[in-house]
Amino acid sequence: MSQPDSGSSGTSIDHPRTHDGVRVDRVVTSGTFELDGGSWDVDNNVWVVGDDRECVVIDAAHDVDTILGAVGGRAVRAILLTHAHNDHINVANDLAAATGAPLHLHPDGRVLWALSQDGPPPEQTLTQGQEFHVGHVAIRVLHTPGHAPGACCFHVPALHVVFTGDTLFSGGPGATGRSFSSFDQIIESIREHLLTLPSGTVVLTGHGDSTTIGAEAPHLDEWIARGH
Repeated sequence: MSQPDSGSSGTSIDHPRTHDGVRVDRVVTSGTFELDGGSWDVDNNVWVVGDDRECVVIDAAHDVDTILGAVGGRAVRAILLTHAHNDHINVANDLAAATGAPLHLHPDGRVLWALSQDGPPPEQTLTQGQEFHVGHVAIRVLHTPGHAPGACCFHVPALHVVFTGDTLFSGGPGATGRSFSSFDQIIESIREHLLTLPSGTVVLTGHGDSTTIGAEAPHLDEWIARGH
């Protein structure tokens, strides 16, 4: 799978998988992640899944205009938030206002939403096994807490991809050393909901490069031994 340049322009988009006219676009945006009194520069992957008529946006990071550029003239059916750390939601309200699309967040994510966002959390929630449909494919919600309360991944079997937010990266689990996180919980989530997917499933992450379930699964015991 080709990977776009993740430079500072924040405009990189690619089309890693297609099925019956449905494609995946990646947009890289740049900003800061802030929690527990710290601030870190980050590049985020924002994913747009859809055909030429409609799409779903996964996460809403930093730059609403760049995301809208990837959407084009398509109808946005939903904005799905992998979790509520500020760098994944900081333009969520603006994106919802610009597109008219509902925001969806797992209820357990509300505690983090309140730390960085004005106004109430999204009314629309996410639940284990819930499905969203765009084009001719289904996007299935996997509740995978650990990196953050309410963290969710989104599996698209027809495209052989799973969007993991900050739950699973190339090289192991997402960070669990900050408030509202749990290493034991993220390991359980990965073992039960991600490593059970077909080995060829492409892991499209919230930051950085993609990987596959097959590449990561053999290292579970290593991650447990090192504790992160």
